[in-house]
Amino acid sequence: MVLLALAPADRVAAQSERDPERVFDAVTAVTAEIPADARTAEALGTARAGTGVVIDDSGLVLTIGYLILEAMAVTLSDLDGHPVAAEIVAYDHDTGLGLLRAVTPLRRPSIRLGDSGTLSPGDSVLVVASPGRSAALPATIADIRRFTGYWEYLLESAVFAYPPHPDWQGAALVGPDGRLLGIGSLFANDAQRRPRRRQGNMFVPVNALKAVLADLLTAGRAPASDRPWLGVFSADHSGYVVVTYVSPDGPAATAGLRRGDIILEVDDQPVRSMAEFYRAVWKRGKPGVTVPLTLGREDHVTRVRIVSGDRYRYLKLEKTY
Repeated sequence: MVLLALAPADRVAAQSERDPERVFDAVTAVTAEIPADARTAEALGTARAGTGVVIDDSGLVLTIGYLILEAMAVTLSDLDGHPVAAEIVAYDHDTGLGLLRAVTPLRRPSIRLGDSGTLSPGDSVLVVASPGRSAALPATIADIRRFTGYWEYLLESAVFAYPPHPDWQGAALVGPDGRLLGIGSLFANDAQRRPRRRQGNMFVPVNALKAVLADLLTAGRAPASDRPWLGVFSADHSGYVVVTYVSPDGPAATAGLRRGDIILEVDDQPVRSMAEFYRAVWKRGKPGVTVPLTLGREDHVTRVRIVSGDRYRYLKLEKTY
């Protein structure tokens, strides 16, 4: 009876822990300063802000990776709202997640990791952004499906929830038991596709972290991030993979790939979607491997051979970790 009298955000928190404020206090502000000459500065900005979640008692903070990518300084907030410097522990392109550690105690509680594999469409959840209670909104799981990003990114079991949270970047997706189920990544126009289209957010499931956490703590990234990288942005269009942008000085640009090229084959194997394209490239081995592409260009077919690169070497991470 008491739960029915609470606001939706409070219902989830009240069922979660003996101290319902724990869920709200476990989130921290994340601000990052990026050098003007960083590879991602133009697209993502030089001043980034979002949310992180304290996941252990040593001050380890989980956030979305793009907030801290190529950062030269990162700041968190303690329980009183005071800034606390943080060091970057990991940036993992494969999952899209980042880890930080506070230099001095945050005096915040930690939140336990849940099991995102138990989520189903229709489940009630809570999305919590910094500063906590005032930025907590109830949400509903819309879908769990593969997400393919134009930046050579593939997440097999992305979690989608609606309605969209205005501050989704790094926000915590929390289940009724108060455990962390995901980290906010982006806004999605099609979070729900059926029975009707709804806008929402995409979350990286926490199970993706649990599978690689030990590697992130010791090596700063997961083994799966050690893949061939081409520097190609692409889009699916009517059964074709179309090049929309080529990273300056990247492997694809060096090989002469152009915006508007249609990627027909990888090593003579047809590809009809970005996901097929990425998998075909990645299965060829490690960064440095040559990737043969068959392209449709204007009114003819052409072939190029791209010597793949290492995304981590291309990015300016020497100031980061």
